[in-house]
Amino acid sequence: QVQLVESGGGLVQAGGSLRISCAASGRTFSSYAMGWFRQAPGKEREFVAAISWSGHIIRFVDSVKGRFTISRDNAKITVYLQMNSLKPEDTAVYYCAATSKADSGRWSAVGGMDYWGKGTLVTVSS
Repeated sequence: QVQLVESGGGLVQAGGSLRISCAASGRTFSSYAMGWFRQAPGKEREFVAAISWSGHIIRFVDSVKGRFTISRDNAKITVYLQMNSLKPEDTAVYYCAATSKADSGRWSAVGGMDYWGKGTLVTVSS
């Protein structure tokens, strides 16, 4: 069982940066791939980024490549999403997710994740 708690969301101007964090509980955290998804008002939840348990496999949605970075600290049981050059269209609730699935091809699907946090709101003003 893994429990996830996001933090660090807030209001930022377009072009600014923000780092959100996800603290996990559970002694098996290091064996889980972790992901970030987001959901804007009136839209479906979409994949943003994912990272393998080792940190060697990383995936991003095309719209954030070059702007967002995902990382994890297994000692601190935390995963981070560093968001730079933020745009108003990045405004959404950001959800942390975890999966024990080894197939990285499944990480970008909502159904590919096993555990979810409650989300943290990121608002980018123009």
